[in-house]
Parts: sequence; structure tokens; C-alpha cells
Amino acid sequence: MTANPLGIHALVWVGDTSPESVAAAVERTAATGFDLLEFSLHDSVNLDRAATRAALEAHGLQAACSRGLAPDADVSSEDPAVVSRGAELLQESLAVTADIGGTVLTGALYSAFGKAAAPLTAKGRANVVAVLKGLAVDAAARGVTLGLEVCNRYETNVVNTARDAVRLADDIGADNVVVHLDTYHMNIEEDSMSDPVREVGDRLGYVHVGENHRGYLGSGHLDFEGFFGALADIGYRGPVTFESFSSAVLAPGLSNDLAIWRNLWSDGTDLAREAHGFLTAGLDRAHAAVAR
Repeated sequence: MTANPLGIHALVWVGDTSPESVAAAVERTAATGFDLLEFSLHDSVNLDRAATRAALEAHGLQAACSRGLAPDADVSSEDPAVVSRGAELLQESLAVTADIGGTVLTGALYSAFGKAAAPLTAKGRANVVAVLKGLAVDAAARGVTLGLEVCNRYETNVVNTARDAVRLADDIGADNVVVHLDTYHMNIEEDSMSDPVREVGDRLGYVHVGENHRGYLGSGHLDFEGFFGALADIGYRGPVTFESFSSAVLAPGLSNDLAIWRNLWSDGTDLAREAHGFLTAGLDRAHAAVAR
């Protein structure tokens, strides 16, 4: 058994959070041996919170939620009305996470998702810090950890590197705010796949593992050996969640938002089984090497 809980993103299985889709995602996650299921809250209006929680508990699964904000609900804006709508959306996301029994709310909680038209302003960043300070207090009361996902330059202008995330977490100043690294984004923005992990150290609280092209793990060019080795070196024991997207599963709108223009896979079950084996073997080797 690996030292880390292994997670999988629900979008590997289904494109929405209708009751039928959630039930299918939960069953397939358990059947392929994962410990945690992550839900994107882009479709949370259709999520039956009580039924989702019951299904997760019945299958012994942990849960996490993730989201990005919208242009008209962007806490990094200078417009107070836009910031207010973003804060409300984050509060609703926190409520959904807690209601389904999730312990992590992560993603681009700090800005609208998509390429920004200009650099982040000082006022915009101050708004991010103020909103997330308040959200962290409320999240702590609900037993939820907030993750600051490090995303690439085409998806945000707020947090593009591990160092950016640490600075933002420092300014928020809450024990339940952690850094969330994602190998897909690291491949674009970081100088290495291992140094940022060591730099973040015990501030790391959540991990996404995805290939450089978001397809089958091991079919791209990422240095997963170095990444897993760095996780082992810092003693990371938190979730490691597999993330992959295909327009064969995603709804067209979300597929367009994520720039999923081609299908690198169509069989989520085969993809998930391969990912579980890849993660288990890689993490086990890394932790064994540290133990020697």
C-alpha cells in the first residue's frame, strides 16, 4: 500500500455531477482501487449533496472539491461587486465541500479561470488575500483545508509558480491554507519537477499528477521519477490525485474552457487502472529509496 492516499478526478469518469453521474464515478473510483474522488464544482448546482456523501461513505472514499472562478466573480478584480460575487461563490463551494464530507477545497480559488488581459494589480492581489483570509476562517470551522493550486500563465495571472503560492499562503497566514502542485502546470512554468517540491516542503498539502498532454501517465516526457523522489524526500503523505481530461467525456463547454481539442483516450476505466498502477509503483519506489 502506498504512503499516500491515491485520488482520481471525477472528470475521468463523467462530465457532470448529476445523481446518476456521481453514483457512477463513486463506484468506478472504488472499483479501480483509488482512495479519494475529486469533484469539479463547475456543475455543483446539479450535485445532490446528501446522496453524494452517502455514496462516498458507503464505498469508504475520501473527497476533495476543486474550482476556478468566473470573470464576473473574480476575487482578484479591482471591482468591489465582482470581488463580492467571487467571495459568495467561494463560500458556496466551501458549503458544498463540507456537505459531501470533503476535507479539501482547492483550485484557482484566487482568480477567474482563463488567460488574463493584463498583469495582476496590487489592489487585485490585496482583494485576493482579504477574501481568502475570511474563507480560511470559515473553512477551519468546517474542518476543510484550502489549496492554492499553482496554474499556468494561460489560466491565471495570480499564482504561476510554487514560489508564488508560498508567498500568497504566507500573506493569508492561515494554518489550513496549503500549496497544491500540479505536474501538468509545473511542466510549463517551473525549471524542474523536483526543486519546487523541496522548496514548498511541509507547506505542500495536495498534488495533481497529470501528463504534459493530459493523457496516459508515462506516455509523455515528464520527469515523474524526480517528482516522486522529491515527494518522498520531504515526507509528503497527503493525497496524490490523478487528473486527465478528454473531450470524449467532458461537456463541450468545459472541454473548450480547458482547451481539450483532441481525445488522448476514450476508455476511462483503462486509463484509471493504468494510472493507479503507475502512481503506486512510482511512489513505492521513491519511498523505498528514501528508507534505504
